[in-house]
Amino acid sequence: MPGRVLRSVCTAALAVLAAVPCAAPAGAEPAPGGDGAPRGVAELLTDLRKLYQQAEEATEAYNATEVKLTAQQAAAKKVGAGLTGAREALVRSRAEAGRLARQQYQGTSELSSYVQLLLSDDPQHALDQKHLMDRAQSDRLSTVARLTNSERRADALAAQSRKALAEQKALAAKQRKQRDTVRTKLTDVEKMLASLSTEQIAAVAEREDADTDKAQDKLITSGALGRAADGTAGLGGSVRAPSAEGGEALAYAVEQIGKPYLWGAEGPDSYDCSGLTSRAWARAGVSVPRTSQEQWAELPRVELSELRPGDLMVYFPKATHVAMYIGDGKVVHAPRPGAYVKVSPIASNPLLGAVRPDPDAGPLDAESYVPPVLPPGAMEGDDTGNSSQTAP
Repeated sequence: MPGRVLRSVCTAALAVLAAVPCAAPAGAEPAPGGDGAPRGVAELLTDLRKLYQQAEEATEAYNATEVKLTAQQAAAKKVGAGLTGAREALVRSRAEAGRLARQQYQGTSELSSYVQLLLSDDPQHALDQKHLMDRAQSDRLSTVARLTNSERRADALAAQSRKALAEQKALAAKQRKQRDTVRTKLTDVEKMLASLSTEQIAAVAEREDADTDKAQDKLITSGALGRAADGTAGLGGSVRAPSAEGGEALAYAVEQIGKPYLWGAEGPDSYDCSGLTSRAWARAGVSVPRTSQEQWAELPRVELSELRPGDLMVYFPKATHVAMYIGDGKVVHAPRPGAYVKVSPIASNPLLGAVRPDPDAGPLDAESYVPPVLPPGAMEGDDTGNSSQTAP
């Protein structure tokens, strides 16, 4: 879940509730605690964060299956093309074998000619024609070998094709199930937001802002992001420059600010969290894995004190959210369903660590590097709510 995750959604929800103060959504229940008493702000915020995280975890699982399904579809297509070629070769081999059999039956093959020569009155001439028998025998053996190999290859590829298609079918079924899981999680978010009163929504938004500010201050003062020139804790990483590719990836990500989050989306009109980071680095010519879990597992780790713009920040214990570091303790990311690509404090989510897509690339000159200009309202961003209707 992104930092300040409820500020905009709460504004939208407040507007709706203010417009229709006495109307509760059909089937909506109040938000009591276990004993029937209203739940506290901390508990409400914890529940919402849990729901958002579950939705994002399900989204990344869906994305991972999408990657596997795409690869499996390509593999099945390749096997299918090979099977078609093998079957065509088998038809040709069978035709050749049939031709040879007909020639021998009709006595018109080179082998038959040799037999006739062998029975002739001139044995010496027959011996001189020994190459006829050698060639005929070689042709016969080659034809039989081609037929046998073609049959074996066609059978093997047919079995491989059946297996590839079965795996593709299983992945498609798995993806449909994961899609339904995401939709369910988003519906759960909608129901919980609908159950909150105007006062609860405002209180939750205020509490989340305070939690984010506290986490950000704690991270900065710890010195984890490096030390300032005077040796005090600060944003030491803010003065670093990205690599040329990192600068290009960051510029692309910043250009996407204001575009809507849509789970499973990779742009150019909408993104989910890993869709944004993978597409941004792809535009810079660097291929990175599609999902946040794969980015965390496969890309080289980097210490927070060594961060440079373009590095990827990974969040939550299961690596279910990812953002791109800008510098000055900020990241750009696609926060969650219903939100827009925006800039947030680096500590707006529980930080797992950082990875670098281009560890072997040197940085640009720090003095000449000019960070991308953020558009107005980049750290606010509007939110239209969390609708399961936006799911694929």
